[in-house]
Amino acid sequence: MLKDNLIQELESSYGFFKNTIECLDEENSSFSPKEGMFTVSQQVAHTAQTVDWFIDGAFVSNGFDLNFEKHIEEMNKMKSLKEAKYIFAKAVEDAKGVLEQLSDEDLNKPLLEGPVMGGVPKLAIIGAMSDHTAHHRGALAVYARLLGKEPKMPYG
Repeated sequence: MLKDNLIQELESSYGFFKNTIECLDEENSSFSPKEGMFTVSQQVAHTAQTVDWFIDGAFVSNGFDLNFEKHIEEMNKMKSLKEAKYIFAKAVEDAKGVLEQLSDEDLNKPLLEGPVMGGVPKLAIIGAMSDHTAHHRGALAVYARLLGKEPKMPYG
C-alpha cells in the first residue's frame, strides 16, 4: 500500500534529521547565528510544526492555515531544544497515525485548489515535508559547525 512507503519516507527523513542534530544539546537551545533568525530550538520546533501543518492541511482540516505570522509567533516562544525534540517526535508519530488510517484512494485525492500544492495528490505532501525537513537539517548542520561541533552524517 502507498501509506507504508509514505510512512517509511517520513521515518527516514526524521531519522536523518535526528542524526544531524545529535551533536546539539540543551545549552545550544538559544543559539542563533544572527539576530532575527530562528534559534536551534526554534528551528527544530518549526520543522515539527510544519509536519503538523502539512498533515492537518491535507487530511484533517479543510485546507492549510496560512496565518504564518501566528506560526512564527508560536516558534518565537520556543526556548528548549529538549522540548523541541519532543514536539518533533510527537509530530512524526501523529503523522504516522493519520497516514495509517488512510486508503490509497484517500492519498490520491487532490489537495484543494490554492497556493499550497493545489490540485496535486495529497500523498505529495510527504515529499514536501521531507524536503522542508532536509532544508532545516542543513541549516542546523551549519549552526552546529558555527558552534564548533561536527554533525553526524545524516544517512549513516
